Amino acid sequence: MKLFSVDNYVHGYLDRRMEMVIDEWNLARKGDVEDFSKRIENVEKELPPMKEYEKAASARLTGLEERFRKLKEAKR
Repeated sequence: MKLFSVDNYVHGYLDRRMEMVIDEWNLARKGDVEDFSKRIENVEKELPPMKEYEKAASARLTGLEERFRKLKEAKR
């Protein structure tokens, strides 16, 4: 006869539901973090071009807003 213990119950529960627990708690698996430093490195390489794009897009938007303002004033 197997005695009931909280440890056995918890271990059994986790064994049966581990996939659900990982998803629900957004836990990382070993495979998710093995190449983490490489992924961070790749993201860091993408930052300077994104900053340049952001500056160019901002300048373009400012120009468009100025043109819109002038057109709006001319319409009055």
